[in-house]
Amino acid sequence: MSDSSALYWLWLSSLAEVNLNAKAALLEVFGDPEAAFHAPKGFYAGIEGISARDAEALEARDLTEARRIPELCEKEGIAFLTMEDPCYPQRLKEIYAPPAVLYVKGRLPDLDREVPVAVIGTRHASPYGIKMARNIAYELSRCGAVVVSGLTQGCDAAAAEGALAAGGLCIGVLGTPISARGSLPSRVCRQGALISEYAPGTAQRKTFFRARNRIAAGISVGVVVAEAPEKSGTRLFVAEALEQGKEIFAVPGNADSETGLGTIRFLREGARLVTHGWDVAEDLDASRPGVLDPSCRATFPRFPDPEPEAGSAALSGKNTPKTDGRNPDSRAGKESLSRKTEKKRLDKETPHCYIDISEKLSALNETQQQVALAVLAGAGSAEEIIGSTGLEAKAVLTALTMLEIRRVTARDAAGNIIIRKE
Repeated sequence: MSDSSALYWLWLSSLAEVNLNAKAALLEVFGDPEAAFHAPKGFYAGIEGISARDAEALEARDLTEARRIPELCEKEGIAFLTMEDPCYPQRLKEIYAPPAVLYVKGRLPDLDREVPVAVIGTRHASPYGIKMARNIAYELSRCGAVVVSGLTQGCDAAAAEGALAAGGLCIGVLGTPISARGSLPSRVCRQGALISEYAPGTAQRKTFFRARNRIAAGISVGVVVAEAPEKSGTRLFVAEALEQGKEIFAVPGNADSETGLGTIRFLREGARLVTHGWDVAEDLDASRPGVLDPSCRATFPRFPDPEPEAGSAALSGKNTPKTDGRNPDSRAGKESLSRKTEKKRLDKETPHCYIDISEKLSALNETQQQVALAVLAGAGSAEEIIGSTGLEAKAVLTALTMLEIRRVTARDAAGNIIIRKE
C-alpha cells in the first residue's frame, strides 16, 4: 500500500463527524477512499445513506488531520492498519461498516488464526459477576483463546484481569482514541493489544462506545455474557453479535438480583448456558479443532493465587499450592486449601474492594460513585474515566474535584488518579 493510498484511508478515518452508514455507503459506491475524495463536487449529497451534514463534512476535502495522524501515532507508539493492509483482520472486514483504519498499540496476533472470545457484562457488576467474568476469561486463556474486552469497569475489566492472570492474550477494544495510561491498559499492551478506530487526538463522542461494539463482536467468534441487568448496554452488544452471526453464551444469574435478569433472559432466548470457560472452549473447539485445548482444565487451578503481577504459579503454569501444615495428599487437606485459597482471593480481590468502596462512597452522588469505581477498575486519568464511563468531560472533572476534596481519591507519584487506602 502506498503512502498516498494510506493518506486517504486516514482522511476517511479522521472524519469523526461523518457517521458509519455514510462511510460504508461511500466505500460501497467508490470502492476506496481515494476515489471518494476526488468525486465531483456535489456528488456526495446524491448518495443514499449520506446526509446533508455528512456531505458537507466530506465536501471540505481537508487532508490536514490525515497528514498529522502518522506523526501522532509515532509519538504514542501506535501502529495503524488500513483495510488494504494484509494484517487487517479478515473477520473484521466482513462486518457492516468495518473501521477504515484500525489503530493498534501492543502486540496484535493474527486474529483470523486465533479463537478470540469477547467476555462482557454490566459496568455495575456484583461481586458474583466480577468473579465469573474473571474466572471464565482465565479459563478461556488457559485453553488458548484470546480474550476480547472493552476494558470498562465491572465485568469487562474483570475479564481482562482474568486473561492477564492466565498469561494469555487480551485485546482491549476502546471506544476512545488509544491511551495506555493506567494499570490495566498498560498491562494489556504488554500482554496483547489495545485497538480503536479513532485516531490520536480525536474528540470524544457518546456514539463511540456503542460503535465499538461492532468491532469487539466482529473480531470475536463468540460472546460470553457474565452478568447483565435486563435493561443494559450489554443487550446492544449481544444484538450486534447476533446480527453478525456470532455464538452467544451466558452465565446464569441470580433470579433475586437485578444484575442477573439480563443473562437469564439471554438464556431464554437461546444463549448457551455456561459456568466455566472450559464450557465455552469445548463448544468452540468442535468447529475449530486443534486451536484450543479444553483438556487443560485438569492441569490448572480455577482461581489464580497469588495475584497476576506477583510472578505466581498461575502465571508460570505450575500448580504448587502451599500445604499450610496439612497433608496435601489428603482429601480433607485439599478441600481446606481450596476454601482457604478462595477466601483469600475473595478477601484480597473484588468483593473486598466493592464492600470497601460501597462503604466509602455511600454519601456521594451517582456520578461521583461512577467516577470512583472507574478509578478502582484501573482508570488513571480523566480521559480514561470519560472513556470507561461515557460521562461528559465536565461531569468527570467536577466529580474528580469533589472526590479529592472528600479525600476519596489522590494522585500517585506518576500522576495517576488512585483511590486513597486510608
